[in-house]
Order: sequence, then C-alpha cells, then structure tokens
Amino acid sequence: MNYLHMEQKIQRTFIRDEVYEILLDWIVTGTLRADQQIRDKEISKQLGVSRTPIREALLRLENEGFVQTKANSSTFVTPINYDEISHYYSIAYTLEKLAVEDMFTKITNQHLKKMEIVNQEMYHSIQKGEYFTAVKKDTEFHALFISLSSNSELKKMLANLKQKLKRIELFYYDKAKGVHLSFSEHKKIIAAFKQNDMNLTLDSVEQNWRNGMERIQKYLIEKGDM
Repeated sequence: MNYLHMEQKIQRTFIRDEVYEILLDWIVTGTLRADQQIRDKEISKQLGVSRTPIREALLRLENEGFVQTKANSSTFVTPINYDEISHYYSIAYTLEKLAVEDMFTKITNQHLKKMEIVNQEMYHSIQKGEYFTAVKKDTEFHALFISLSSNSELKKMLANLKQKLKRIELFYYDKAKGVHLSFSEHKKIIAAFKQNDMNLTLDSVEQNWRNGMERIQKYLIEKGDM
C-alpha cells in the first residue's frame, strides 16, 4: 500500500524526527485512517529509510496516544475517542488562558491586525468549503497570540494537544453545524484584546473553545455516537 500518491524521501539529518513529523501529519490529516494498520516495512520503502527510525517514531506516537500496539505486536492508528473530546477541549482552553495571562501585555496593534487578516481568511475558506485550510487558519489565529508567551513548556503542551484537536476538527469540520460562528468568536477575542481587558479576553478564549466542543458534541448526539 502506498501511503502517499507521490514519492517522499527523507533528506534531513534527524531522520527519526522527520519520520515522526510525516507519520503524525498522515494521522492528523486522515491519510492514515483510524484503526488502519501501520506496516513499518512498507513505510520504510516509501520513505527510503531503515525501519529503525520508523519504529522509534512509532514509539513516540504511541506515547502521545496517536497509535497503539496490539497483542500480536501490530501497530494501528488510534481511533478518535468521542468521550475524550470534552477533556481535550477543557485542557486546551485552560492552557491557552494561562498563555494569555503570560503574554497579555506583549500584544501589539500589528499582532491584532494580523489576527484580523487570518480570521477573515478562515471565514472565506469556510464559505468556499475549503475545510482543511479553514482548520489551518483557525490554528494560526490562536498561534499568533500564544507565540507571544514566554512559557516554552506551556507552548509545547499546547502544540501536542492541538495535534489531537486538529485531527478531530478535520474529521468533523464539514459535518458539524455552525463552524462559521468561530469567525464571530474570534472577533470577540480581538475586541477584548483591543479593550485591554484581560478578564474579557480570557472569557472570550474559553467561550470559543467551549462553543467548538459543543458544536462537535451536538453533531455526535444527532448522529447517535454519544
């Protein structure tokens, strides 16, 4: 089985990290589907590397919950756990609010202008049905102010968690109703920053995450998965 429609060879020095990034991207974007078996021999041939860095990358992905090894030593993509969605989102907005508290005095009009541009780009992507781009723009919007935090460990935790959230959002973005409302919620975050009101900003950030979670949960309830 080819995991990509085009050849992709590893060229960078840190092969293990490169393999990890590629496999993570395949899982998050759905190239590797939930419950799909991952065969290191096939990936080795596909990427042009030995099986050792692939196994090391898979071990890292297993520790992060993206893959799981079953009793027969076969490795599979971990399915999305519907029950954990609320856990992921509550952790995300809690960490993001900590980042806001740390960076609040560092944001400038230039940052806010960029946030407005990215938010508008996200909205246009949603309107055109380009959901992959919309999710990327949503992530970029939040990254614009999170990156101003000086707490590197906090940013690492958020980055890992948001990979799991990105996988969920890519799967549901074109199904859940009201995703366009993120545009208005982002505008409220920008307005709160402009008013220099930290409490309002924190509330707006949390509400954006809560609403996103509720939109997905509503879809799952209607579908009968919750």
